[in-house]
Amino acid sequence: MTFELLCMALIALLFGAAVCFNGYRWFLILLPIFGFFFGFMLGAQTLQAIFGIGFVATVTSWIVGFIVGLVFAVLSYLFYMIGVALVAGWFGYALGVGVLGAIGLNFGFLVWLIAVILGIVVAVVTIALNIQKWVIIFITSVGGAAVIAGTLGLMFSGQPVAVLGQNPARTVIQSSPLLIILFLVLAVLGFIGQLQINRDYVLEAPEDRW
Repeated sequence: MTFELLCMALIALLFGAAVCFNGYRWFLILLPIFGFFFGFMLGAQTLQAIFGIGFVATVTSWIVGFIVGLVFAVLSYLFYMIGVALVAGWFGYALGVGVLGAIGLNFGFLVWLIAVILGIVVAVVTIALNIQKWVIIFITSVGGAAVIAGTLGLMFSGQPVAVLGQNPARTVIQSSPLLIILFLVLAVLGFIGQLQINRDYVLEAPEDRW
Protein backbone atom coordinates (compact mmCIF):
# COMPACT_ATOMS: atom_id res chain seq x y z
CA MET A 1 0.00 0.00 0.00
CA THR A 2 1.34 3.39 -0.99
CA PHE A 3 1.73 6.26 1.45
CA GLU A 4 -1.08 8.18 -0.29
CA LEU A 5 -3.50 5.27 0.06
CA LEU A 6 -2.49 4.81 3.69
CA CYS A 7 -3.27 8.47 4.41
CA MET A 8 -6.63 8.15 2.64
CA ALA A 9 -7.41 5.02 4.66
CA LEU A 10 -6.58 6.74 7.95
CA ILE A 11 -8.78 9.71 7.03
CA ALA A 12 -11.60 7.32 6.11
CA LEU A 13 -11.23 5.48 9.44
CA LEU A 14 -11.34 8.73 11.41
CA PHE A 15 -14.34 9.94 9.42
CA GLY A 16 -16.14 6.63 9.93
CA ALA A 17 -15.54 6.75 13.69
CA ALA A 18 -16.82 10.32 13.93
CA VAL A 19 -19.96 9.48 11.96
CA CYS A 20 -20.56 6.23 13.85
CA PHE A 21 -20.40 7.75 17.32
CA ASN A 22 -21.52 11.34 16.77
CA GLY A 23 -23.25 11.46 13.41
CA TYR A 24 -26.53 12.89 14.68
CA ARG A 25 -24.89 16.03 16.07
CA TRP A 26 -22.97 16.54 12.84
CA PHE A 27 -25.83 15.67 10.55
CA LEU A 28 -26.39 19.15 9.10
CA ILE A 29 -22.75 19.27 8.06
CA LEU A 30 -22.81 15.71 6.73
CA LEU A 31 -26.08 16.12 4.83
CA PRO A 32 -24.73 17.55 1.55
CA ILE A 33 -21.76 15.17 1.74
CA PHE A 34 -24.09 12.19 2.03
CA GLY A 35 -26.21 13.64 -0.76
CA PHE A 36 -23.23 13.94 -3.09
CA PHE A 37 -21.93 10.43 -2.48
CA PHE A 38 -25.38 8.89 -2.85
CA GLY A 39 -25.96 10.80 -6.06
CA PHE A 40 -22.56 9.82 -7.43
CA MET A 41 -23.10 6.14 -6.61
CA LEU A 42 -26.64 6.14 -7.97
CA GLY A 43 -25.68 7.88 -11.19
CA ALA A 44 -22.71 5.62 -11.91
CA GLN A 45 -24.54 2.43 -10.91
CA THR A 46 -27.59 3.37 -12.97
CA LEU A 47 -25.42 3.46 -16.10
CA GLN A 48 -23.90 0.16 -15.04
CA ALA A 49 -27.29 -1.47 -14.52
CA ILE A 50 -28.95 -0.19 -17.69
CA PHE A 51 -26.10 -0.08 -20.21
CA GLY A 52 -23.63 -2.54 -18.70
CA ILE A 53 -20.95 0.11 -18.27
CA GLY A 54 -18.40 -0.84 -15.63
CA PHE A 55 -18.64 1.06 -12.37
CA VAL A 56 -16.64 4.30 -12.83
CA ALA A 57 -14.89 2.54 -15.71
CA THR A 58 -15.55 5.27 -18.27
CA VAL A 59 -15.46 9.05 -18.40
CA THR A 60 -19.22 9.03 -18.97
CA SER A 61 -19.92 7.20 -15.72
CA TRP A 62 -17.72 9.67 -13.84
CA ILE A 63 -19.47 12.66 -15.41
CA VAL A 64 -22.98 11.31 -14.81
CA GLY A 65 -22.10 10.32 -11.25
CA PHE A 66 -20.63 13.74 -10.54
CA ILE A 67 -23.64 15.60 -12.00
CA VAL A 68 -26.20 13.52 -10.09
CA GLY A 69 -24.09 13.81 -6.94
CA LEU A 70 -23.87 17.59 -7.31
CA VAL A 71 -27.65 17.87 -7.78
CA PHE A 72 -28.32 15.74 -4.71
CA ALA A 73 -25.79 17.71 -2.66
CA VAL A 74 -27.39 21.04 -3.61
CA LEU A 75 -30.89 19.75 -2.86
CA SER A 76 -29.70 18.41 0.51
CA TYR A 77 -28.15 21.76 1.37
CA LEU A 78 -31.13 23.88 0.28
CA PHE A 79 -34.01 21.72 1.51
CA TYR A 80 -33.60 19.88 4.80
CA MET A 81 -36.45 17.40 4.41
CA ILE A 82 -35.37 16.51 0.89
CA GLY A 83 -31.91 15.89 2.30
CA VAL A 84 -33.30 13.63 5.02
CA ALA A 85 -35.34 11.73 2.42
CA LEU A 86 -32.25 11.31 0.23
CA VAL A 87 -30.16 10.02 3.12
CA ALA A 88 -32.91 7.58 4.13
CA GLY A 89 -33.26 6.56 0.49
CA TRP A 90 -29.51 6.07 0.24
CA PHE A 91 -29.61 3.72 3.21
CA GLY A 92 -32.43 1.67 1.70
CA TYR A 93 -30.65 1.55 -1.65
CA ALA A 94 -27.30 0.57 -0.11
CA LEU A 95 -29.01 -2.05 2.03
CA GLY A 96 -30.64 -3.58 -1.01
CA VAL A 97 -27.42 -3.67 -3.03
CA GLY A 98 -25.43 -4.93 -0.05
CA VAL A 99 -27.78 -7.73 0.97
CA LEU A 100 -28.33 -8.97 -2.58
CA GLY A 101 -24.60 -8.80 -3.25
CA ALA A 102 -23.81 -10.61 -0.01
CA ILE A 103 -25.99 -13.57 -1.04
CA GLY A 104 -24.17 -13.83 -4.34
CA LEU A 105 -26.21 -11.81 -6.84
CA ASN A 106 -24.08 -9.81 -9.23
CA PHE A 107 -25.01 -6.19 -9.67
CA GLY A 108 -27.33 -5.74 -12.63
CA PHE A 109 -30.66 -4.26 -13.59
CA LEU A 110 -32.71 -6.46 -11.23
CA VAL A 111 -30.52 -5.72 -8.20
CA TRP A 112 -30.52 -2.02 -9.10
CA LEU A 113 -34.32 -1.95 -9.46
CA ILE A 114 -34.95 -3.72 -6.15
CA ALA A 115 -32.50 -1.39 -4.40
CA VAL A 116 -34.14 1.72 -5.87
CA ILE A 117 -37.60 0.54 -4.79
CA LEU A 118 -36.33 -0.24 -1.29
CA GLY A 119 -34.70 3.19 -1.11
CA ILE A 120 -37.96 4.92 -2.05
CA VAL A 121 -39.89 2.89 0.54
CA VAL A 122 -37.43 3.73 3.33
CA ALA A 123 -37.49 7.44 2.43
CA VAL A 124 -41.30 7.61 2.34
CA VAL A 125 -41.69 5.71 5.63
CA THR A 126 -39.14 7.94 7.36
CA ILE A 127 -40.91 11.15 6.39
CA ALA A 128 -44.46 9.82 6.77
CA LEU A 129 -43.90 8.48 10.30
CA ASN A 130 -41.77 11.47 11.37
CA ILE A 131 -39.01 9.24 12.71
CA GLN A 132 -36.11 11.26 11.33
CA LYS A 133 -34.13 11.34 14.58
CA TRP A 134 -34.07 7.59 15.06
CA VAL A 135 -33.41 6.94 11.39
CA ILE A 136 -30.53 9.44 11.34
CA ILE A 137 -28.95 7.90 14.43
CA PHE A 138 -29.35 4.41 12.99
CA ILE A 139 -28.02 5.35 9.55
CA THR A 140 -25.00 7.24 10.87
CA SER A 141 -24.04 4.51 13.33
CA VAL A 142 -24.39 1.78 10.71
CA GLY A 143 -22.87 3.92 7.97
CA GLY A 144 -19.88 4.90 10.08
CA ALA A 145 -19.29 1.28 11.06
CA ALA A 146 -19.52 0.28 7.40
CA VAL A 147 -16.92 2.88 6.44
CA ILE A 148 -14.53 1.53 9.05
CA ALA A 149 -15.06 -2.13 8.15
CA GLY A 150 -15.05 -1.39 4.42
CA THR A 151 -11.82 0.60 4.66
CA LEU A 152 -10.11 -2.17 6.60
CA GLY A 153 -11.45 -4.68 4.09
CA LEU A 154 -10.02 -2.64 1.24
CA MET A 155 -6.64 -2.32 2.98
CA PHE A 156 -6.26 -6.05 3.53
CA SER A 157 -8.01 -7.37 0.42
CA GLY A 158 -5.80 -5.59 -2.08
CA GLN A 159 -8.80 -4.95 -4.32
CA PRO A 160 -9.24 -1.67 -6.20
CA VAL A 161 -11.32 1.14 -4.72
CA ALA A 162 -14.00 0.66 -7.39
CA VAL A 163 -14.72 -2.84 -6.08
CA LEU A 164 -15.40 -1.50 -2.59
CA GLY A 165 -17.65 1.22 -3.94
CA GLN A 166 -19.61 -1.19 -6.10
CA ASN A 167 -20.24 -3.83 -3.47
CA PRO A 168 -18.82 -3.06 0.00
CA ALA A 169 -20.73 -5.89 1.67
CA ARG A 170 -19.13 -8.55 -0.49
CA THR A 171 -15.71 -6.95 -0.07
CA VAL A 172 -16.03 -7.11 3.73
CA ILE A 173 -17.27 -10.70 3.72
CA GLN A 174 -14.56 -11.92 1.36
CA SER A 175 -11.81 -10.09 3.22
CA SER A 176 -12.38 -11.59 6.67
CA PRO A 177 -15.35 -12.81 8.74
CA LEU A 178 -13.82 -10.88 11.62
CA LEU A 179 -14.71 -7.66 9.80
CA ILE A 180 -18.37 -8.65 9.92
CA ILE A 181 -18.13 -9.03 13.69
CA LEU A 182 -16.29 -5.70 13.92
CA PHE A 183 -18.95 -4.00 11.81
CA LEU A 184 -21.79 -5.34 13.95
CA VAL A 185 -20.06 -4.42 17.22
CA LEU A 186 -19.27 -0.89 16.04
CA ALA A 187 -22.79 -0.37 14.68
CA VAL A 188 -24.39 -1.47 17.96
CA LEU A 189 -21.99 0.57 20.10
CA GLY A 190 -22.44 3.61 17.88
CA PHE A 191 -26.22 3.34 17.97
CA ILE A 192 -26.38 2.89 21.75
CA GLY A 193 -23.84 5.64 22.33
CA GLN A 194 -25.69 8.12 20.13
CA LEU A 195 -28.98 7.28 21.83
CA GLN A 196 -27.41 8.07 25.20
CA ILE A 197 -25.76 11.37 24.29
CA ASN A 198 -28.76 12.56 22.27
CA ARG A 199 -31.50 11.45 24.67
CA ASP A 200 -32.56 15.04 25.36
CA TYR A 201 -31.12 16.61 22.21
CA VAL A 202 -33.27 17.15 19.14
CA LEU A 203 -31.74 18.46 15.97
CA GLU A 204 -33.48 21.67 14.95
CA ALA A 205 -34.35 21.56 11.28
CA PRO A 206 -33.07 24.73 9.59
CA GLU A 207 -35.29 26.81 7.38
CA ASP A 208 -35.01 26.03 3.71
CA ARG A 209 -32.23 28.14 2.26
CA TRP A 210 -34.03 28.68 -1.04
